[in-house]
Amino acid sequence: MIANGLADAERVALLEQRLGLAAGSLRPEIALQALRHGSYVHERRLAGEITGSNERLEFLGDSVLGLAVAVRCYERFPDAAEGDLTRIRASLVNSDSLAQVARDLDLGALLLLGRGEDRTGGREKQSLLADALEAVVAAVYLSCGLDTAVSMLDRLFAPLVEAALSGTMARDYKTELQERLQGLHRGAPAYNVLDAPGPQHARIFEVEVTSSGVALGRGTGRTKKEAEQAAARAALDTGIAAAVFTSRE
Repeated sequence: MIANGLADAERVALLEQRLGLAAGSLRPEIALQALRHGSYVHERRLAGEITGSNERLEFLGDSVLGLAVAVRCYERFPDAAEGDLTRIRASLVNSDSLAQVARDLDLGALLLLGRGEDRTGGREKQSLLADALEAVVAAVYLSCGLDTAVSMLDRLFAPLVEAALSGTMARDYKTELQERLQGLHRGAPAYNVLDAPGPQHARIFEVEVTSSGVALGRGTGRTKKEAEQAAARAALDTGIAAAVFTSRE
């Protein structure tokens, strides 16, 4: 069957090549499910075809990815404390990093999307790419086993791990702000979208972070998560969190 421009067998073969796996490694039905977005499944259902989306595989892939990255962090950072390991792992498995790996693989070109999702730039959407990568990880695990999945993830995430080793990995400002507020015995940060102008596929989010009703900083980004990170960074960079709470004591 031809769907979204590629035959199923060709789609699976291309996925294997991009993942560095031998031909025939992946079980075709699972590989195709990993690439099948909910929008595509909805359209096919309306046409009388019953297929499953990649959502269940995302759930499993998230756990496999978390385990693989946790093991590598433990091995590669022998002197890091638990909190540091947690931050490094979070920086490696967040949606930004997952989407970056998916883009390096050109995974978007292989996805099965509904026509509406495809027209609005779904193949470049960060959350969609990150979810699809998790589903692909699950497909590799189910088809080839944990050792092969971990070995593949070692290759795919090697540049990000090296960046973490060299200290150039992007900071997780949200976690840093939360820990700082906890140290001040203040309320957890809350993130609120103030505005999101632009077309659906190219919106710019403006987010404000507050704690106990006090505004700490604002930031913008192409996704809510990106804007939240920018808002947390603004709060940390200007010292608003500490300054505001000190003045209230």
